[in-house]
Amino acid sequence: MALPGSAGTRAAVGLCRIAASASSSAAAGLCRIAASASSPSPSAAAGGRREWELPFALVAERGMVVGGHRGMGMNAVGAPPGARVGAARERENTLLSFGRAAAHAAVAFVEFDVQVTKDGCPIIFHDDFILTQGIGAVYERRVTDLLLEDFLSYGTQKESRKVSKPLLRRAGDGRVLNWSTEEDDSLCTLQEVFQRVSPRLGFNIELKFDDSIAYHRKDLDCALKAVLQVVFQYARNRPVFFSSFHPDAAQMMRELQSLYPVLFLTEGGTYKHHDSRRNSLDDAIRVCLEYDLHGIVSDVRGVLKNPSAVIRAQESNLALLTYGELNNVSEAVYVQYLMGVHGVIVDRVEEISNAVAGFGKPDLGQSGAGVDGGGAKHQAFSQQQLGFLLRLIPELIEQQH
Repeated sequence: MALPGSAGTRAAVGLCRIAASASSSAAAGLCRIAASASSPSPSAAAGGRREWELPFALVAERGMVVGGHRGMGMNAVGAPPGARVGAARERENTLLSFGRAAAHAAVAFVEFDVQVTKDGCPIIFHDDFILTQGIGAVYERRVTDLLLEDFLSYGTQKESRKVSKPLLRRAGDGRVLNWSTEEDDSLCTLQEVFQRVSPRLGFNIELKFDDSIAYHRKDLDCALKAVLQVVFQYARNRPVFFSSFHPDAAQMMRELQSLYPVLFLTEGGTYKHHDSRRNSLDDAIRVCLEYDLHGIVSDVRGVLKNPSAVIRAQESNLALLTYGELNNVSEAVYVQYLMGVHGVIVDRVEEISNAVAGFGKPDLGQSGAGVDGGGAKHQAFSQQQLGFLLRLIPELIEQQH
């Protein structure tokens, strides 16, 4: 995102003032980001891989894209009523949820989790285990140990004659609770999602693997090829990109095909892993450059705590997207917009997509025009916008996991 000189200068000054109470390194990083946003990165100017190589024509037009997390937002089982996160009324990762996200013109893509059943069918489901209620006990089975028919027997059924197994879910504190939503829908396959969701909606296919398992290369290869078979057959002109927390899976998907971008998912240093490739944004950048990946999807806290990494990603022509609870706060998303983050994955899809759609619009309440006069695309930042930063930057930079 290029900022005009006068607005970029004001933004840099504002960001420096805002970050005064944060750590000195974080403050310096934010100031450099704001100041450098007015000029293209050296590698981009030299003709290297550009950030809009991602299948989002909207990136170049808007400066930021919005993706729906598991559709219209994840289901946080056990979340208190009115919680900002977990408020999605639809069951996550379903055709119902994806279809409603597609109805919002400002939503560029949906993110969803793909696993492969024991008989080789890619399905949409986040958790490693699926839980149900038996006679006096709770039963759980690993999703990838199920046959497709077994998997589809859980939850609401497409055909009324079929018996439905109740769906339970383990909350973050370990409790097993009924997984209930205001509006339900049946579990689905990757093929169904391609066939039945509007082709204008992009797909961020997260290649889901269990962190507790040491996968053999042949097992990863088999799962990835099963996913690719469906994508090649049904994607047509739909915007598609892959992402994965598993660095070997990301590398292999990049080697198996060159049509669709592959991004590396990372907690950005907010969580300690035994695999050192997953322990910081700087590690993620190195992984992307070594494996020739197209970009990073980071926990937003990792970006806000290490803002100088945004510059390094930009200079390496890597796309940068974020996920996490802070992305459900429009002020936090606006900070990222100024930093040059390309996209955000959110749970409060309608609220945040509407907010982002307005970021690049001129503030009619301001008397000053942009650098190019009244017709300039970018206008001077309003006091309200700077107020967002003044209230939030110190807290967000210091946010602890």
